[in-house]
Amino acid sequence: MTNSKIIIKSLNISEKKGTIKTPRKEITLTPLGIEGDAHAGKWHRQVSLLAEESIVRFQAELGRKINFGEFAENITTFGFDVHKTKPFDRFLSAETEMEVTQIGKECHGTNCEIFQQTGNCVMPKEGIFCRVIKPGKLRENEELTYIPKVFRIKVITLSDRAAAGIYADKSGPLIEKLTKDWFKNQQYLCETSRVVIPDEKEQLEKELQQAAAQNFDVIYTTGSTGIGPRDIAPEIIKRFIDLEIPGIMDHIRLKYGAEKPSVLLSRSVAGVKNKSLVFALPGSTKAVNEYLTEIHKILMHSFLMLHEIDSH
Repeated sequence: MTNSKIIIKSLNISEKKGTIKTPRKEITLTPLGIEGDAHAGKWHRQVSLLAEESIVRFQAELGRKINFGEFAENITTFGFDVHKTKPFDRFLSAETEMEVTQIGKECHGTNCEIFQQTGNCVMPKEGIFCRVIKPGKLRENEELTYIPKVFRIKVITLSDRAAAGIYADKSGPLIEKLTKDWFKNQQYLCETSRVVIPDEKEQLEKELQQAAAQNFDVIYTTGSTGIGPRDIAPEIIKRFIDLEIPGIMDHIRLKYGAEKPSVLLSRSVAGVKNKSLVFALPGSTKAVNEYLTEIHKILMHSFLMLHEIDSH
């Protein structure tokens, strides 16, 4: 989805969780959430949003009018189905910024005052939750701008011959293609940047530092992970990352090494640098396919963990 404009129809607060909220003309967003609201705190579900469009659809099921705040939403919006957003998307106002952290929630059923009074609740399906990125005031009828998350991916190919133009780089473009396909399947936008360099320590260190400074979400290297005299990637990357994630690479080596023992000679590493995930892949297209098949299984959960979003 592209950037969209949304109108705040109501701002609602309650001092106790699981209760109907009452409207306010203005609220204050703090680093912990909404001032005076029960859901404020150092966690990922500080502010809840629900679209008026969802409420109208649900009114038809219940057969009666639903008032703003009756489903315990902090912000009632109009002009956009907010439940179609995804974690890491953002909402901006003139003063504030919020990041989407969760779509829907577990319904507490008969233990919830809202469920008791309405007989059902739309929040578990179509409500969303955000955390505050930039504090400030929000006002009734103010406009929010929805900005979808764009994941940024850096691909660094290490190859003396490809860098010299002796043959074309194949693994780097394949990483780009598979990455874009995967993010598209997850319904996220994705931008990639790719470079080919020789197996030189200084050049790799420079590219890695630049990628970290530019806050790429994922940094992939391909090539230079074997046991040859010019295979330098693992040592450089281990010094570059803040912490290593050994399990994913061990799993890949064992899984594919059972069929082809030469796979066990790969010294590929994975880790974290600031908020960037870093993966060093082998240089063959076959290995790129195998490694990304496994990495993509844990990629989104890794993003959530890095950004302290509890997805359990």
